[in-house]
Parts: sequence; C-alpha cells; structure tokens
Amino acid sequence: MTTRRELLTTSAAAALALTAPKALAGVETARPGSAQDLALQRLFDALVGENLRLRPESATRLGMDRGAFADLTGRLSDVSVGGRQRDRDVTADQISRLKAIDTTKLNSADLLNLKVVLYAKESQAAIQAFSFGGASYGPSPYVVSQLTGAYQATPDFLDTNHRIETEDDAAAYLARLSAYGRQLDDNTAQMAADADQGVIPPDFLLDLALVQMRKSEAQPEDALVVRSLARRAAAKGFSDRYAKDATRIYTKEVGPALARQIAATEALRARATPEAGVWRFRDGEAFYRAALHTTTTTRLSPEEVHQIGLDQAAQISARLDQALRAYGLSVGTVGARMAGLYKDPSLLYDNTDAGKVAAIAYCNARLDAIRPRLPAVFSHLPSYRFEVRRVPVATEAGAASAFSQAPAPDGSRPGLVYFNLHDSAEWPKFCLATTVFHEGLPGHQLEGGLALGNANLPLIRKMSGAFSGYGEGWALYAEQLADELGMYDDDPLGRFGYLKFMLFRANRCVVDTGLHHLRWSREKAIAYLVDQEGEAPGFAAREIERYCATPGQACSYKLGHTRITALRAEAQARLGKGFDIRAFHDAVLGSGRLPLDLLDQVTRNWILVAANRA
Repeated sequence: MTTRRELLTTSAAAALALTAPKALAGVETARPGSAQDLALQRLFDALVGENLRLRPESATRLGMDRGAFADLTGRLSDVSVGGRQRDRDVTADQISRLKAIDTTKLNSADLLNLKVVLYAKESQAAIQAFSFGGASYGPSPYVVSQLTGAYQATPDFLDTNHRIETEDDAAAYLARLSAYGRQLDDNTAQMAADADQGVIPPDFLLDLALVQMRKSEAQPEDALVVRSLARRAAAKGFSDRYAKDATRIYTKEVGPALARQIAATEALRARATPEAGVWRFRDGEAFYRAALHTTTTTRLSPEEVHQIGLDQAAQISARLDQALRAYGLSVGTVGARMAGLYKDPSLLYDNTDAGKVAAIAYCNARLDAIRPRLPAVFSHLPSYRFEVRRVPVATEAGAASAFSQAPAPDGSRPGLVYFNLHDSAEWPKFCLATTVFHEGLPGHQLEGGLALGNANLPLIRKMSGAFSGYGEGWALYAEQLADELGMYDDDPLGRFGYLKFMLFRANRCVVDTGLHHLRWSREKAIAYLVDQEGEAPGFAAREIERYCATPGQACSYKLGHTRITALRAEAQARLGKGFDIRAFHDAVLGSGRLPLDLLDQVTRNWILVAANRA
C-alpha cells in the first residue's frame, strides 16, 4: 500500500542522480539520445514539478520541498472546488503534451516510460471525470469516510512527515496547520455538494468516520497537531512561541472547522442508508467500472472478475482442505475448521500491550528469517532497512489490517510494515508470517526498494504509487515465493495462514463485485468471508468496510498474482531447463511498476530474447 517519504536530501541525491531533474536536484539528467528522447525527459521533469505543486505533501514526503520548491514546505493540497478543477485541467494538459511526443523517434526504454506515464494520467483523468469523491488506497466516491478526508490524513502527515529541524520548519508547520483548517472546511463543503448528487457514504462508514473525528477533537493542548510541534520544537531548543501559536491556530481555526465537519457528518448520517455499494448512485455503475480498471489495470468486467474469484477460490479452498486434513483437521467446512483455529487460545497473542509487543517482535523475526534465503531467487536486493510496527492506536479503528510504507531513499528511515492490532484475536500467529512476506520481503518493500534504487527509471516513475494490479499482484506472488523458499517447512500452521490469505484474495474479487455490482449488503459480504475462510468477524467487517470506501482496489491482488504466475508458467514452458527464476524476477521487476498489459509485453519480450539465446 506506498512510496512517500523524504527523497533527495543529502545522500538521496546521489541515489537518484541519474534520474533527478536538474531543477529539482542540482544534477544534469540528460543522457545521449535523439532530440525527441531529450524532449521527453524535459517533459517528464516539467510534469514532476507540476505534480509537486499540486501536492505539496508529496514534495515533503519525497524530501523535495527545498530549492525551487522551498515554498511548498508551508503548503497543503488545495481540496477546494477550485483546486479540484485545477487538478482536472492540469491532468488534461499533461495528457495533451504526452500525446504530442513523436513515439517513432523514441528508444525502447523511453517509449515504455511514455506509455506508462500516459496510462497513469489517462486513468487519473477517468476518475477525475466524476465530480464527487476523493482518494485513498484507490479511487473513493467519498471525500470523507473512515479512510478518506483531511481529518485523518493531515494530522498524520504533519506529525510523521513534516520535518522540524530549523525555526523556518516550525514556521512552515504553523502555516500548514492553518491550511489544515481550510482543508477541513473544503472537505465539508465537498461532502455537502456530493450529497446533493445523492453520493452519501453508507451509515456504517459515517459511524466509523465520526468515531475517528471525535477522537481527533480535543482540547488544543491535547491535539496531536499541537503536541507534535510543541514536542519537537522544544527538543530543538526553540522558543515556546511555536507551541503557543499552534494552540492559537487550533483554537481559532482547526478546532472550529473540525466541529463543523463533525456536525455536518452527523447531519449527513441522518440521511444515510445501510446500502453498501456504489450501484445506488446515478453514475455509480460507471464509477465502479472506471475504478476497477484503474486499480486492476485490466479491462475485465465486474461479471468476469466475480467469476474469476469464484473459480480460484474453489481451487485454493481444495488445497487448504487437503492441508487441514493432513494435519488431522477433517470435520466441518474449510471455513469452520479455520474458525476453530482462530479460537484456539494457544495460537493467539494476548489482547494486551504486552501481547501486541510480542506479536510485532514475532513479525520482525520472520522478516529476519527470510532475508538470507532471498539470494536464491533474486539477483538484486534493495539496500534499505525494513521493520514491522503497530498501527497507531488513534487510527486503528478505521485503518487497513496491514499496510506498507516505503523507506526514505537516503536511509534516514526504514521501510515500514504496519499491523493493525486493534484486536489481537484477529491476528492469530499463523496468519502473521505470510502478511510480513506480503508487505515486507519479498513483497512490497523489495519491489518498491528496487524501483527506488533503479537508476534507469525516471523520477516521475519512481514517484508514482499507481498500478495496484502490479504492486499487489507482486506482493501476493511474494507470499507464494515464501512458501517455495521453505518458510513453512517446519511451520504447517503457517502454511494454513498462507493458503487462507490466498483464498482471502480470491474471495475479495467475489465480495467487491458483490457489493458494488451485484448489490450485496455489508452483512452478506462479511458473512461470506467468515463462512468461506473462517475469517474473524471483526477483521472481515473492517475489510468489507474498506472495500465499500475504495471500490475495485481489493480485486487487484488476485488478478495481478494470476497474471504474474501465468507469465512465469509461460516462461518455464518456453525456456525449459534454461529457465532462471532470478532472471525472470529481473524481467518482472526491472522496469518498475507497470499496467498488467505492459507487463505482458515486457516479460514476453524477455522470454523471446532468452529463448533466442538458448
């Protein structure tokens, strides 16, 4: 689930010297090539700058709010009606300039880069064509929900990403704190405008959002956005005026804006219904198809995705049934037997702070255990550090069950894997390891770390977190690799967890299309996960609620995994004894994240070249 942290600070500049634009990093990036090649590089550089100005938070996360972009340090994204229209206008203009490039004069690498960037921009435009909604893990029809909205994103950004090294940084923080109040009001206004179109989140999503909003609402001195600045400014020995100014801004601007949003959400809650899917909107069907295409990078219809989920779930369930029987668990459905394991107290960490510390320690141990096995299947590994942490208590009620954050390229912060331990019973020990491999190594952190250090990728490609079909498909394939590397040879229960989560990803295709196309209720979707795979009810509820807020994205995992494994089978069949899994992984990972159709082209070209060499 993410590539967003400090990027071009100190040693990070060296890491990206071959791809960072001169205006951004102080290094020359132009390499020998045709005039058209150079025109494309300049266009990419220009687009990077434009994108940073639209999203100042990205500049800070990437460490690029310096030099020509120093003014962005005190700004936040403009989420007003005018700001959203400006986003659309910029996207349309960028697409026009990308299409104006003469592709007949590009080398193969630049042609691929152009196709990828254009694909991402056109997908972005398809979502921006709808006047409602926001963004999170994927397109969302709701500007405010348990996963979307400035109320939960901006405080975390200010606390986690905004650096406080100098007094200028502290002053910029205050400017952003004031902008946060405006963001809240702009979100509230957009929420009302969306409601006028009939776009209202389901009542259960508004309930979750209200829980989180009320947790955010606090006396000024207790608010995270005030405490964060006060603590860090004091640690640097700065005057207490920054804490006082933060308290004043919160009291006059942020607190009242948050109170207005809570009141508006409460009023909207009275109009909400429990209907879970986007089908109920006037443009809901079109939005779902656009979201499904954007996140999976396929042209599959909802009906086709639903059937793929059913078919693959049946196959995986049969494998899990066989494994359970071999372990002596043969009575009842697969779901019932897995549910029994969830209730075995010997397989659960205590739902206490100490138990949760132990769970995170186990996860970090699994990460350490797989590292020495990776060279057997990878010829290149990222140089960054990685570790597992717990989701902060303040946001765990609405947060995803697990997710990943990319490392800072300068090594100042490790890549992070987060587990939501709201209820330890939702994470029995046998389910933790496969998720560590998915989110960490050899999953998101390996894939993202290699892309971050890939000198052949232009900066605009490294900045993109798009193409969930590829990213999540790779992470699910990484779970399969962990099994193939023998990580469960002495841990049969861990293999149950691996197969269970593989089944879970197939069932996601079923329930996501069920909710948004077949008009399933929230309760039916939750019951499906519980019945089919023995899912913990709380975990299932939180997952279903996530799919309600971000339609389509849940389908990307299994569809991407299916495509990657099909390409591997194709390579093995064509190359026979000449097949080298490390070379195959180089081919899949070497061009960064791609839409799945372009991944097909790149990998099949590699197969053809490898076959001709044999």
